[in-house]
Amino acid sequence: MKITVDMTMREILEACPGAQRALFRHYHIGGCASCGFQPEETLAGVCARNPGVDPEAAVATILEAHAQDEKVFIDPSEAAALLTEGKARFLDVRTREEFEAVQIEGARLFSQELVQEIMGSWPKDTVLVMVDHTGTRTLDAAAYFSGHGFQHARALRGGIDAWSCEVDAALPRYTVE
Repeated sequence: MKITVDMTMREILEACPGAQRALFRHYHIGGCASCGFQPEETLAGVCARNPGVDPEAAVATILEAHAQDEKVFIDPSEAAALLTEGKARFLDVRTREEFEAVQIEGARLFSQELVQEIMGSWPKDTVLVMVDHTGTRTLDAAAYFSGHGFQHARALRGGIDAWSCEVDAALPRYTVE
């Protein structure tokens, strides 16, 4: 994977969905209104307005975090096997509208009530597979559960979009405008 300081933040986040989380953790960049960035800003530009942040070090931080994130992803076929065997629970982090329009059988819509149930009564060795539309938002949810002691919090690579291509072709694909 090649990331350069001249790439826009949009390009970086498409290549490395966890980049914003990594930049915030290491440099307090991108987590709130005061340290946020615009999608069309380059990484060099973001670093220039954040004193003491070396752009090349930021690239290394993003790539290191991406390598760790890759370990969290689970391919649709592997996730499907776990679901079929009853060895995984799917948590859908999309909007209610997206969930009601199309869903993986057995997946549960992410809600505050569900989080309370999971934290209060699910075993920490439960395999949790986070599902979104294209696999870009699930890393944050998986990180949340990992941070709370769940040993097998995973992010579905490619989201429900990949699932419909690789596992269940009858599941309609869609776009969000």
